[in-house]
Amino acid sequence: MNIKPIKTKKDYEQAMLRLENIFDAKKGTPKGDELEILSLLIEKYEDEKFPIDLPDPVEAIKFRMEQMGMTQTDLAKIVGQKRCASEILNRKRKLSLDMIRQLHQQWRIPTDVLVQAY
Repeated sequence: MNIKPIKTKKDYEQAMLRLENIFDAKKGTPKGDELEILSLLIEKYEDEKFPIDLPDPVEAIKFRMEQMGMTQTDLAKIVGQKRCASEILNRKRKLSLDMIRQLHQQWRIPTDVLVQAY
């Protein structure tokens, strides 16, 4: 087992090949330990080199509405008025701190998504 930090694309490619070779290693074995450590190193490298941006707040609200079968009327119950819900969905009104709290608590939309500028 020769594990080292992944710093370059070549290191990453080699790590991915090794991961593929030991993918079925049993937990608690030397190869299993190597698999676990290698997975963490690969994940760290990917997070640094290929970051995934958070979704747009309005798109996150629309997505959650679709997931839950909610309507603009349901959103209005959270944000106060139907007009406010329409303005938010059309990007004409920003979310207030209270709206963000309510959307997080009631619809479980992560606050880090909702507080972004749009």
